[in-house]
Amino acid sequence: MTVDVVVVGAGLSGLACARRCVDAGLRVQVLDRGRRPGGRLGARTSDGHEVDLGAPYCTVSDDRFRAVADDWTARGLLRAWTDRFRVADAHGLGEAKPGPMRYAAPGGMRSLAEDLARGLDVERRVVGTVGPGPEVDGTPARAVVLAMPGPQAVRLLTDPALQAAAAQPYAPAIAVAARFAERSWPEFDAAFVSDLPIRWLADDGRSRGDGAPVLVAHTRSDVASIHLSAPEAAAASVLDAMRRVLGVPLDPIDVIVHRWSFAHPREPRDRTFFLTPEGVGFCGDGWSERSRVEAAWCSGDDLGAAIVEQLA
Repeated sequence: MTVDVVVVGAGLSGLACARRCVDAGLRVQVLDRGRRPGGRLGARTSDGHEVDLGAPYCTVSDDRFRAVADDWTARGLLRAWTDRFRVADAHGLGEAKPGPMRYAAPGGMRSLAEDLARGLDVERRVVGTVGPGPEVDGTPARAVVLAMPGPQAVRLLTDPALQAAAAQPYAPAIAVAARFAERSWPEFDAAFVSDLPIRWLADDGRSRGDGAPVLVAHTRSDVASIHLSAPEAAAASVLDAMRRVLGVPLDPIDVIVHRWSFAHPREPRDRTFFLTPEGVGFCGDGWSERSRVEAAWCSGDDLGAAIVEQLA
């Protein structure tokens, strides 16, 4: 079977692009090196609890994405979590700041990607090269999509002009999840943290709604940069930061550390996707004014619509 569109990357953006193309009747294949779809909606399991190590929630402002989020909510894949996050520093938890409603996934944010992937042709495969035109490892298609952070796309592209278009600086982060024997900390949902090695701390049991005694923190990018070659070395300072924010002793029984070399873009884009007349396209949360789960979906959906129009 001849494939119309090859999507490299089974994160939310790539799957949204693939879904839009398939719904228009195009033949689509999705390639990803991971064992499960999700990309940076990554998760690990601790004592049966799926812990979000990547994006921990989503917000909704775009009407198209709202329709998708409403469907996920109606089917129990999403739940309204909170519209107030705390601020925190080395002196502890501060006040709660109002903001948009944040939605979390009871089964983990990766479950949203798995739902989008249902019925698609997704193959686990490590891609070597893309280009110079719409071809993957020498096999042509009518269109090829790279749905991934710019630095990863640059590594695959053979055309210098496309490499320049894809290039975008990204900041790293290290996620640390800690499970405890019981919940011993003050009640909170999540906090933006300053003046400590972490920038974000969340109660994963509250976001998921199951009350699991699990905390998740993400480091600052400068801290992650120091520990990229040995991310486990960051765990001690992260756990100490958790203790200082929450003001209680914390003795975890399980610790998970995950390195995100390309956690979020350092610079915004002024458009939601890139597509050449020959049919090579880029999408992802980096193609937006602000990196968000919603931006990733919108980028993929926008690119998918452009490909459908181009191939019509």
